[in-house]
Amino acid sequence: MPLQKLAFKPGVNRENSRYTSEGGWYECDKVRFRQGTPEKIGGWERISSETFLGLCRKLFAWITLTGQKLLGVGTNLKYYIEKGGSYYDITPLRATVSLTNPFTTTSGSAVVTVADAAGGYIDGDFVTFSGGSAIGGITITGEFQITKDTSANTYTITFTSAASSSVSGGGGSVTAKYQINVGPETWAPLVGWGAGTWGASTWGVGGTSTDSFRHYSQGNFGEDLIFGPRGGAPYYWDTSTKTLGTDRAVALSAISGASNAPTIQNFISISDINRFVFCMGVNALGGSTLDPMLVRWSDQEDAGNWTPSATNQAGSLRLSQGAEVVTAVQGRQEVLIWTDIALYSLQYVGAPIVWGAQLLGDNVSIASPNAATYVNSIAFWMGIGGFYKYDGRVQPLRCDVKKYIFNDFNTEQYTQVFSGTNEGYGEVWWFYCSGDSTSVDRYVVYNYEQDIWYYGTMARSAWLDSGLRDYPIAATYTKNLVDHERGLDNKETATPAAISAHIQSAQFDLEDGHQFAFIHRILPDVTFDGSTADNPVVDFSLYPLQNSGAGYTSPASEGGSSSGTVTRTATSPIEAFTSQLDVRVRGRQMAVKIESSAEGVAWQWGAPRLDMRPDGRR
Repeated sequence: MPLQKLAFKPGVNRENSRYTSEGGWYECDKVRFRQGTPEKIGGWERISSETFLGLCRKLFAWITLTGQKLLGVGTNLKYYIEKGGSYYDITPLRATVSLTNPFTTTSGSAVVTVADAAGGYIDGDFVTFSGGSAIGGITITGEFQITKDTSANTYTITFTSAASSSVSGGGGSVTAKYQINVGPETWAPLVGWGAGTWGASTWGVGGTSTDSFRHYSQGNFGEDLIFGPRGGAPYYWDTSTKTLGTDRAVALSAISGASNAPTIQNFISISDINRFVFCMGVNALGGSTLDPMLVRWSDQEDAGNWTPSATNQAGSLRLSQGAEVVTAVQGRQEVLIWTDIALYSLQYVGAPIVWGAQLLGDNVSIASPNAATYVNSIAFWMGIGGFYKYDGRVQPLRCDVKKYIFNDFNTEQYTQVFSGTNEGYGEVWWFYCSGDSTSVDRYVVYNYEQDIWYYGTMARSAWLDSGLRDYPIAATYTKNLVDHERGLDNKETATPAAISAHIQSAQFDLEDGHQFAFIHRILPDVTFDGSTADNPVVDFSLYPLQNSGAGYTSPASEGGSSSGTVTRTATSPIEAFTSQLDVRVRGRQMAVKIESSAEGVAWQWGAPRLDMRPDGRR
């Protein structure tokens, strides 16, 4: 009997049964496809040993006129600028308050009670004290995190050492500088009738409103940065006048020459070519209440002037389809704006209208403010229960793993979904929370060059493609950043670890699937190109079945599953590895799996062959 070559279609398909998907791949983790064949993905390595406070939810890279490569890092607690592996805190101030004798100490305790009747602070906020005098043997200066008391007028902080006595005081000229309120690290959905937007909620589970979740949006206005948390003010960082490590960002409304700049917004975008700043879901001109469907823009080339006049191009418009603007993406000659149920195109038309809106599609959902990605003049996004694309028209995106993804998806955590590109491999990644998980632990990839899908497990909280950096960057739950596609292993910490990767085929017939076949030899075909281990290895496994509904045969004595290790033994003049694996497997159908779990291993599947003979009908 001739050898049977194992050649499978690229991509993973979970829309049908394992047998119906014959000829393809059925499950995988940390694997991608190159030229139609699967390979292990690249590794990751932290950019520095420094960490930041809070969980990062957004990354943004830009470059200054002097060539400095800066990275905005927005966490639920702070906003940083990363430079050279160091994180510089530029979190804006909410208020500066003068206090008189605000501190109360307790002998032997480092916990200090602070009295401030001005309020506005919440649990977890940060405050910086200066100007106070010694009290209870300690002098309270510097930055502290607040623990809110039940009293409306007090909170506690923890000093670096214990007080020597119980006393109240601290001086008559204490200055307290409060940073903007922090956001939650995880999303707790609202409950009860009326939770969330109209029509989006039922009793017991909240809707899709994301105002309390710490989403950041940002963009560069030339070499300067404009950013803001969802439901907060827009802020400005002037690269030429501000010093990292010393200064903080300021409200956009407070910069020189500002006129009627927004004081509250849900999303910020900047038109690259035309140089307008947009705020979407924003307070109206002269008002202070957020209108979730209002879009305002500044004068051209002037980030601070938002007062429309006959001599400038500042203006606004209100969208009609939906309850709130969710997100926006700069496209080719247009700004794409998603509401909770529609997609709009905002196009520059010149004075006096300046910007005009066109409805591209209605009855279209989007999972979160970070669920859309624009690449190769096409917008891709995750909706509620599916995927979409816009390439001149809005249409559902065929997904071969849709059922698998959304059958194990925490629908209460849609707001945590985020996406990004991996341009070097032609990929769009979406990260999401599976099942009952309240943290992001899964990803799904659409390869737009090969029009295929694959998926895996990975805990990340933000992603940014390489762009101005050498590698794609991701934020981890260990509160640092890692370069992806760098090396072969997990170097998230100082101790490298192997990345376990595997892919398994769907069930396929042996011969015609009518009679049994006995397999006694595998001729592997795999390349270890790029491996750093001297003798990299992968494991090949065969899983036989009597029929598609019988389950895999496990006892070896009954011709059950069998596996073997393929090891590279030489790299020149050609790559050499294990030439054959002796196995004893019997069945009508079969599935094959390749996996690796050692450090320094890179592999790509080729076209292995099976040596088998007929073995009866029973």
